[in-house]
Amino acid sequence: MSNRSASPGATLAFRRMWADLESVGLDAGTGGYRRFAWTRTDHDLREWFGGECAARGLDLTTDLMGNQWAWWGDPDAAVAAGDPGVVVGSHLDSVPDGGAFDGPLGVVSALAALDALRERGFRPQRPIGVVNFGDEEGARFGVACAGSRVITGAMSPDRARGLKDRDGVTMAEAIERAGGTPHHLGRDDATLARVGAFVELHVEQGRVLDHLGQAVGIGSDIWPHGRWRIDVPGEANHAGTTALDAREDAVLGLAATVIAARRAAEEHGCLATVGKVDVVPGGVNAIASCATGWLDARGRDPEAVRRVVTEVSQVAGEFDALVTEESWTPSTDFDPALVARLAGLVDGAPVIGTGAGHDAGILANAGLSTAMLFVRNPTGVSHSPDEWASADDCLTGVAALADVVADLAGPTAA
Repeated sequence: MSNRSASPGATLAFRRMWADLESVGLDAGTGGYRRFAWTRTDHDLREWFGGECAARGLDLTTDLMGNQWAWWGDPDAAVAAGDPGVVVGSHLDSVPDGGAFDGPLGVVSALAALDALRERGFRPQRPIGVVNFGDEEGARFGVACAGSRVITGAMSPDRARGLKDRDGVTMAEAIERAGGTPHHLGRDDATLARVGAFVELHVEQGRVLDHLGQAVGIGSDIWPHGRWRIDVPGEANHAGTTALDAREDAVLGLAATVIAARRAAEEHGCLATVGKVDVVPGGVNAIASCATGWLDARGRDPEAVRRVVTEVSQVAGEFDALVTEESWTPSTDFDPALVARLAGLVDGAPVIGTGAGHDAGILANAGLSTAMLFVRNPTGVSHSPDEWASADDCLTGVAALADVVADLAGPTAA
């Protein structure tokens, strides 16, 4: 594994930060987290991040999408010198009733890794950045990795501003209510130019590392994946007085579409899920006038994923449904040279692919040098309160990340 164990100071800092975040956005009833973009909870998380960065003397900035970047060193001077910085970090938001590790582990580990480097007396030759990407999960507005998509130009600012949550609140309105400036949204080439390499640490969302008996792994690629909105029309009516053959029940069309997604995924060797639905008017005794479902589809072969969506769309069309692509991320290979470099630094760490999307993938598709570190999740469960990683494995991840940053931003110690 890593050539070092986490230093005492980094270990204490990690445990303290983890405890600080434990209650933020926690739903006592489910045991899961509800940390959604541009909410009060999101504000508290951003404030926490800012405080941790200030305590370390880092210079905190926000980009044109509100993502937070904290720098040890001068990133603009490095850009002028042709040697941009090394960035680590992840996100702090969650899916509905999500686990504690997905996202926050990467942010906490990044800050702890800086603490470990300073304990070593390390002085970076290149600036080091820690990033907190906003709205990675897309739980509120439906598009994953919105923060990184907008600044890389993968999603237009007009589309981002117009996205709506369940209550009809647009992203522009939510940002404004949170004290932001939605008219500033857009591609941010100045921010991207500061990133010479990005390494995102993340809890593994699967059990490959557990099966291999390894605490840390290195990401090689991300499967292609996307989200589609399926709107099925119907006619509202009384559930107790309308004959079955006289009903135009939107839920029946959505149900057929959900079944078609599972069948097509099995046939083409992909993964497909309709994990979010919205029924109007939503009464137990009312026939639905509209039913909307969001399809998540992914797999190793992008053409196979597209075939799944085509077959689902054909079934949806039988019910006059409208299928709209909300996001698509192609096959993403991380920088092979950077992956190989990490493999040489983290002894024995396996190189593995993943079906989960990440901000690292968005940056990679934008042409940035990007790689990932994964920390073992023995449950194999993610996007659930059962998501977990041991403290020892997390601290091994911190040590590995510190070694990686020291190598990339090196070379000197005081």
